[in-house]
Amino acid sequence: MKLLAGKVAVVTGAARGIGAAIALKLAEQGAHIAFTYVSDGSAEKAEALVTEIKQLGVNAMAYKTNAADFTACETFVNSVLETFGAIDICVNNAGISKDNLLLRMTPEQWDVVMDTNLKSVFNMTKQVIRPMMKAKSGSIINMSSIIGIRGNAGQSSYAASKAGIIGFTKSIALELGSRNIRCNAIAPGFVETDMTHYLNEGEAGKAFLEKIPLGRFGKAEEIANTTLFLASDMSSYVTGQVISACGGLNI
Repeated sequence: MKLLAGKVAVVTGAARGIGAAIALKLAEQGAHIAFTYVSDGSAEKAEALVTEIKQLGVNAMAYKTNAADFTACETFVNSVLETFGAIDICVNNAGISKDNLLLRMTPEQWDVVMDTNLKSVFNMTKQVIRPMMKAKSGSIINMSSIIGIRGNAGQSSYAASKAGIIGFTKSIALELGSRNIRCNAIAPGFVETDMTHYLNEGEAGKAFLEKIPLGRFGKAEEIANTTLFLASDMSSYVTGQVISACGGLNI
């Protein structure tokens, strides 16, 4: 029996990287998948992912929409409910970084990071809790970051957004626990994706590696495995927690 057989999962920002790995992992365990992407340049990858997921014997749909837009999230969730009939799992994965020292950071750079990384979590959670409360069941998984716990020079906006996710996660867990809705966060460390290509470049990458007890960067599939745990009944007594999937960087 697959861990998520017959469940419906929504994943934001899933055309590539960690989001795509999560969508595939949940699908492998029987979940039907609805995921979002935001740019025209990701359309081809999104459609390829839909095809790959459907080959696993579950349904999948890709939606070009912006999780940072409240109205767009409302439209997206209503469409998923109409097509799939339920939402059992919500993975708030959409995120960007606009790294800059605070002295050089513009208000526009700050706002776009906060909107994409933090406001999107509010937008999606606000929408999915309605059907989850009706079903008296659900798992919400928010993608934070080890940077939201430790901070990092040049990433104040990213760190603030990811730290905000942690506070939001704990609050929602308290609000919705009585309705059997769980809310947890994952704080990945340095994971090899398109977004972190710089990790393999010269001295900067070596400096990061020296701080990781396991001595390597993470893989997207490893974050997907952690997500699967939180999405499934294996974590039925886990809520309000932050799991640091960081190779020991947070010790």
